[in-house]
Amino acid sequence: MKSFDYRKYRPAPSVAISNRQWPARRIEKAPIWSSVDLRDGNQALVEPMSVAQKRLMWAQLLKLGFKQVEIGFPAASQADYDFARWLIDEDQIPADVQVQVLVQAREALIVKTFEALRGVQQAIVHVYNSTSTVQREQVFAMDRAGVTNIAVQGAQWVKREAAKYADSDWQFQYSPESFTSTEMDYAVEICDAVIDVWQPTPQQKCIINLPATVESASPNIFADQVEYFCTHISRRDSIIVSLHTHNDRGCAVAAAELGLMVANAPAIWMWSRWR
Repeated sequence: MKSFDYRKYRPAPSVAISNRQWPARRIEKAPIWSSVDLRDGNQALVEPMSVAQKRLMWAQLLKLGFKQVEIGFPAASQADYDFARWLIDEDQIPADVQVQVLVQAREALIVKTFEALRGVQQAIVHVYNSTSTVQREQVFAMDRAGVTNIAVQGAQWVKREAAKYADSDWQFQYSPESFTSTEMDYAVEICDAVIDVWQPTPQQKCIINLPATVESASPNIFADQVEYFCTHISRRDSIIVSLHTHNDRGCAVAAAELGLMVANAPAIWMWSRWR
């Protein structure tokens, strides 16, 4: 049998941190848990969950005590749109629960997303676009400036649509999708550009989500990436850093826990993901 040649694979790049702090820290307070079980991956299934199935899972998530729940991708799925309307029209969202929806940084989809949430008491609108080198080159055929413009426009459209529904309490969230495969200086740069649009404050924070869209490195590298981000991003006191780890290498929990050690636990979210 021919032996496996590991040399054909490039090692994951390390992060330039000379005095990393996370290894000496401990997790002493629980993070804020946000469930994405109703959405993550569901929109890509051959037979995604029906509204009836989502209702059952929604009841279970509330029973488990989640206070932030991502309910779907209403601009990309009629079932998700209908589920959002059922939650709002039938008054199914407890006053202390914040629902969340995901949307790409595309104007028509953002408009439809806010329509789906019309009348909601409070909600997180989570906008994203891909940022990695491969996706910039192969998907968008754009340089950094071009992809940053996509993110900035998306942030502007989210802010504009939220202003049309002033009776709701909105919180904005942005993801540089494929964060872990993005150059760290650029991940900071594009998130700073979005933050400049939203102008968060310590009293009205936005959320920046750092997803390991493909788990391609060991958990310590993810922690280094989160530390680099947290120590270079602007307005750190005005953003909540959210972690969304995937389990391609079987290390999602470890990566999330090491990531939580980067900053004070109250400032970091951790997402549930089961796949």
